[in-house]
Amino acid sequence: MSAPARVEPDLAAIQRRTIRTLVVAQAVGAIGITIGIATASLLARDISGSESQAGLAQTFQVLGAAVASYLLARVMAIRGRRIGLAAGYLIGAAGAVLAVVAGVLDSMVVLLLGAVLLGATTAANSGARYAATDLAEDAHKGRALSTVVWATTIGAVAGPNLTGPSGALADTMGIPELTGPFALGSIGMLAAALVVWGLLRPDPLLVAREAAGVAPEAPAGTAWSRAVAATRERPVLAFAVLGMACAHAAMVGVMVMSPLHMEHGHAELRVIGLVISLHVLGMFAFSPLVGMLADRTGRPTVLVEGAVLLLAAMVLCASAPEGSSWQMFTGLFLLGLGWSFATVAASTLIAQHAPIDARTDVQGAADLVMGLTAAGAGGLAGVIVGVWGYPELAICSIGLVVLVAIGGFGARATTRLAG
Repeated sequence: MSAPARVEPDLAAIQRRTIRTLVVAQAVGAIGITIGIATASLLARDISGSESQAGLAQTFQVLGAAVASYLLARVMAIRGRRIGLAAGYLIGAAGAVLAVVAGVLDSMVVLLLGAVLLGATTAANSGARYAATDLAEDAHKGRALSTVVWATTIGAVAGPNLTGPSGALADTMGIPELTGPFALGSIGMLAAALVVWGLLRPDPLLVAREAAGVAPEAPAGTAWSRAVAATRERPVLAFAVLGMACAHAAMVGVMVMSPLHMEHGHAELRVIGLVISLHVLGMFAFSPLVGMLADRTGRPTVLVEGAVLLLAAMVLCASAPEGSSWQMFTGLFLLGLGWSFATVAASTLIAQHAPIDARTDVQGAADLVMGLTAAGAGGLAGVIVGVWGYPELAICSIGLVVLVAIGGFGARATTRLAG
């Protein structure tokens, strides 16, 4: 008796379902990430009693995201995207709860621990952008990736604007005002975990591996060694990681100290939240256009254009007076937009050129490098502002912007050589 014919999966249908699921998860999960951005540095300052430590909460969150990106990538390499992404959102929700506890106990140690765990949600959102490309055609990877990045706009813009109402809610609950955003954020992260767990079926990475004929068992060697080997074989990956990491570091370093700079000029919390919303709008809202531009004009070109936008942002932020100003509004918007250009372009290059058998290894290693670089920048940002000032921080960040441009030009040269 002959075996039944094997039914080939409809990859296009699975890709559409994957994109829809990731869009919903990003929308609700982004609230959890961004709702605390406008208050994290203020909470850290109040607990520590030192403005030089104001950036530590965001720095530890970025550091946690770096480590979680690598660890979650290892999970995804064996079990697929679904389990890795859901785990990241759940860990992040636990971190948000710890941030609330830290405010109640007035404990910097608990706050930093919560920030590290909170970084897992950032790692999950980063992993989601790669998941969108698993089944996408090379010519459309930028559009697929940027669609999921765009979905972050829904929750990300709403998040900081909930800072004021969440503070009022915190008062009624008897917890510190600055912990209210984290309490609401934990709900968004939990919702994202449930969406991914329930709807990301079949797993896009596992389907892509099966379609490519890659064995399902765990590959030999360490994840880092496989990532390094792939980068040596395909140098474009190294330039993409350089551009992505330095763009993220420049953005984090300046963004994390912006609320403090505005508060020095007596800007109200709702105004600070509005500026952060505008910044996040620049990061995510235009990403579909950026993705299409990257697909049509070339990813290295868009990476260089991101460096130009970041340079303009640094000049404006360096000239911004304390408090609320048009320079701060415009500068932070361009900071987000430049980050979008650089990150979408570099991430698409990584998704395009990472070999299928080491895909999550390369992506996890790339996000680890990106996170560690940004964590270092965030930590130095507080020191630079404490010793010299916010304008000097923006000027110092221009050095990172130059490296973003080098990454773009290097990626263009290596892809031409490969062709």
